[in-house]
Amino acid sequence: MSKIDALAKNKEEEQDSNLRSGRYQWFIVVFMGLVGMVDNNLNLMENVAIPYILDEFSMEATEFALIQALFGIVTFAVFFLAWFFDAFGRKKGVLVLMLVMGIPALLIVFLSQNVFLFFIWYSIVITATLSNTWEVVVSEESPAKKRGLYGGIATLVSLLPLYAILGVRIADGLGWRWTYGIFGIIVLVLLIPWCKLKETQRWTDNHAKRDHEKLKIKKAIKSLNKKDWTYILICTLVYGLWTISFKLGSSWGGYYYLSVRTEYAAQWSTILLIGGLLILVGALTSGVIMDKISRKVTLIVGCVGSVLSFTFLGLTGSPIAFWCAYFFFPIVFTWIMVYFSEVFRTEIRSTAIGIAATGVRISYVLGPLLASALLATFPTMEMFWIIGGLFMIIPLFSLLLKPYETKGKTLEEIQEER
Repeated sequence: MSKIDALAKNKEEEQDSNLRSGRYQWFIVVFMGLVGMVDNNLNLMENVAIPYILDEFSMEATEFALIQALFGIVTFAVFFLAWFFDAFGRKKGVLVLMLVMGIPALLIVFLSQNVFLFFIWYSIVITATLSNTWEVVVSEESPAKKRGLYGGIATLVSLLPLYAILGVRIADGLGWRWTYGIFGIIVLVLLIPWCKLKETQRWTDNHAKRDHEKLKIKKAIKSLNKKDWTYILICTLVYGLWTISFKLGSSWGGYYYLSVRTEYAAQWSTILLIGGLLILVGALTSGVIMDKISRKVTLIVGCVGSVLSFTFLGLTGSPIAFWCAYFFFPIVFTWIMVYFSEVFRTEIRSTAIGIAATGVRISYVLGPLLASALLATFPTMEMFWIIGGLFMIIPLFSLLLKPYETKGKTLEEIQEER
């Protein structure tokens, strides 16, 4: 081993020595994964709930999508949630994230007598979902060589498809409102392990460097350099287009198989369950590819597979194509979760993610508007899926900006070298 290699190894060991015990790291992976599970299931539950909502409120699908787009404006408030993580710490940030998801989820049960009340609570819930902030804790507490794997496992846990396993049963047995309300109860239970959560050492050290001064919004934004803005642009591009494309599938898959391809209606619960399980396989596959090959290859595999899956779905309507989409889209999602929680500097990590997530919220307006237009133009939905799939070609162009390869690097090395 050369002196340079030895010095590099010693530096890495010194940096990783600040991490918690292996047992605590696994606690973080599981607990943050469970917080993410609430996040993702609340986001994906509309796949189950929309047919029931349309029926109860006597709405057309195009009308629902249009109102969803209008209320999507509320979700731009996600920036303040992400900034809170940097200003007040990861532990307090996780608590606020859980409450912003859990409280309105319960209010959907008791205070959604009309569709507009539902959309008020729904828009607050969606503001917190897919914020990526819970993955920051996993990234900061993971050793360099296992960060992709740990991030992938946490994402795998977050993608446990309770909406697919229990959603229809809950909707039929208790009513569709409880498909959201059950996760409000889960949030209350998760407050118990939250008490064990410790502040990350990286945030604590960075807070000490600021003389324990709270990071103000204006100062946080001014702290962003040209490189930070480049990665914010990449994050917004990839995450935004992924959101538009995947939301078409997660929102309208049930409508497609229950109302358009009615020959599959009796099989819908099974189709959704298998798709939900394949999400887990996709997340784990993504983590392995990231750590064993590279972050860039992971993005390419996920995007290309997503395009082909939706194209095949549009051409054939086959559940196999639907399942392929539910495998490849999570590969991209896991890449998003891991890469953008590691590539930013600790001081502004969550704020930068928050700015990107705010930009992504445009997708929560444009996506439903696109869905409304496509449903009206292509009622049999062939081109609905093909056009949605083609959006996933665009994230590949972000590779032209030559994003830094983070495989096997500590967060400190990434911060210095990117």
